[in-house]
Amino acid sequence: MDIYRTDRIRNVVLLGHGGAGKTTLVEAMAYLSGMTNRLGKVSDGNTVSDFDKEEIKRGFSISTSVVPIQWDKMKLNILDTPGFFDFVGEAEEAVAAADAAVIVVSGKSGVQVGTQKAWDLCEKYKLPRMIFVTEMDIDNVSYREVVESLTELYGKRIAPLHMPIRENEKFVGYINIVKNKGRRYIEKDKKEECEIPEYSQEYLEKYREILLESVAETSEEFMDRYFGGEEFSVAEISAALAMNVHEGSLVPVCMGSPVNLQGVSNLLDDICGYFPSPKERERAGIIKNTSEIYEANYDFTKAKSATIFKTIVDPFIGKYSMIKVCSGVIKSNDVLYNVDEDMEEKLNKLYVLEGNKPIEVSELHAGDIGAIGKLNSKTGDSLATKATPVMYGKPEMSVPYTYKRYKTPNKGDVDKISQALAKMTQEDLTIRSVNDSLNHQTLLYGMGDQHLDIIVSKLKERYKVDIELSKPKVAFRETIRKSSDVEGKYKKQSGGHGQYGHVKMKFEPSGDLETPCVFEQIVVGGAVPKNYFPAVEKGLQESVLKGPLAAYPVVGVKAVLYDGSYHPVDSSEQAFKMATIMAFKKGFMDASPVLLEPIVTMKVSVPDKYTGDVMGDLNKRRGRVLGMNPDHNGNQVIEADVPMLEIYGYSTVLRSMTGGSGDFSYEFARYEQAPSDVQAREIEARAAKENDSED
Repeated sequence: MDIYRTDRIRNVVLLGHGGAGKTTLVEAMAYLSGMTNRLGKVSDGNTVSDFDKEEIKRGFSISTSVVPIQWDKMKLNILDTPGFFDFVGEAEEAVAAADAAVIVVSGKSGVQVGTQKAWDLCEKYKLPRMIFVTEMDIDNVSYREVVESLTELYGKRIAPLHMPIRENEKFVGYINIVKNKGRRYIEKDKKEECEIPEYSQEYLEKYREILLESVAETSEEFMDRYFGGEEFSVAEISAALAMNVHEGSLVPVCMGSPVNLQGVSNLLDDICGYFPSPKERERAGIIKNTSEIYEANYDFTKAKSATIFKTIVDPFIGKYSMIKVCSGVIKSNDVLYNVDEDMEEKLNKLYVLEGNKPIEVSELHAGDIGAIGKLNSKTGDSLATKATPVMYGKPEMSVPYTYKRYKTPNKGDVDKISQALAKMTQEDLTIRSVNDSLNHQTLLYGMGDQHLDIIVSKLKERYKVDIELSKPKVAFRETIRKSSDVEGKYKKQSGGHGQYGHVKMKFEPSGDLETPCVFEQIVVGGAVPKNYFPAVEKGLQESVLKGPLAAYPVVGVKAVLYDGSYHPVDSSEQAFKMATIMAFKKGFMDASPVLLEPIVTMKVSVPDKYTGDVMGDLNKRRGRVLGMNPDHNGNQVIEADVPMLEIYGYSTVLRSMTGGSGDFSYEFARYEQAPSDVQAREIEARAAKENDSED
């Protein structure tokens, strides 16, 4: 692989709905550029960018892969991202590393939810973008409908560069709107000039007008020429288009059929011609020891610095840290300083990855994307020199809200599983493993049910360990609503010293649901000697761990020791502790005990047309809708308080209800008394479990 200067590099992320044809497009690019000598297919499992066993088995992308394409003396780092929403974290990492985006739209399916999510990601990162419509070889695919849908959504920014030529419903060529010329395919990607069909004239004029207007708006001189009826040259149109694409005021639309290699070389030319090089993009960090702003701006003459935007941990190819060089030139024998972790890292070799194939290179210039093997650093870390310790912002990642309980059928695999999950969470920042000690369960968090299934599958395939997923236990709490006055007496005689402890106690609600138990003593006259107070407190601390109602932790109880008795010989700390436990059990059950359930405040963002369905579903889940506000994307954000018990599986339901366009987040709000039917069901289930464990 040749070394490329910053101005000869283009970092392009491919985004779009799952199944739109991103991986097939990358395959066509790799073949046309000479990187591969055969055209792989997703269905055959032999593409450059879908190399993971899970991707081959399932027939879709799961993680982002980088494919460096050499085209027209330039290096195009193509980042192929998954389109399915469960793997949005992969797309977010890639977008943070890219300087421009191609949004791939299926001509057959048209503009989908994933198309709009891809657009929103580009808006968030202010990425110049282009749209490529695939599957033009399929009969009855309407390019015009796709353009109209895009224009309806995004207005005058949408500007087609090509139009299809069809004969007998077959895709046989295209019109280049910039050059105002027709081209007919002779074989695969080979083409010749041809007449522009009469039926295309109306839309050709309309689309050409959009382009010329955008050219005219770039300068006063052009505006005068435009209104004077003068023609612009192809070079002038192209230069003005590049300027408008950089600014994001224009989004070109191209099309083709990657399966037949049609339209792909045009797209590669347009990427080289219209997209900015890294040196035309801004990048700033902060110098750690002085807090000064450091304008790196992909300048190769400045001090070396880079960010790790992705980590690959594969048992077969090893660990690679994917980097984007932000300034300077990084060489294979450099020592770099990890600014986040305050440690130095010696680089042995530098690579560029062609899918999963590492190719060694001697250096990477500012703006380039490459990989370093076996670093101790993690995704989001900044690498620099000790003299100029620049720290860059970390990419914003989606938070996983879907979770299940997991356990291993083989107790000996516990350590192996925790090590494997640690590696997987390095690779995918939207996976979380949480030890919920209060409920004696381990939880696995992901972006959706499919994501969790793939984690289980990868653990088995890669790390040879099994886990079983199940519905998680909800963290109920127990408390009391009334007061009680009880005594507990522990008396045991068995040769020699006996055991004697006697307490009289009152129990009442403390009003503080954050604290398990508040202890007070108002004993007078030494009925219970002072030295036994700690034993009483210990008995209470032990009792509140598993309440008498359904063995859940106890909160919000005030216990007052007001009387009791002791035996000068037989009394002991253990006896008073046991007497307290007996008193607590009776006193708690006499004071109108109830189960409390956790309530979360949930925010659900959906397009207007789904608000009725979503609110109806939240009501079924015992949710209380608090309000509804529009967000900056034109969606409605519904806010509701919902019991934690009712949100299991919500991700799948919301997606099917909204066609994938709904998003949600939640955070714990408080505990509330559970309805009597929920309490009865829970108490019964816990009692059955206790009986089973006794058997």
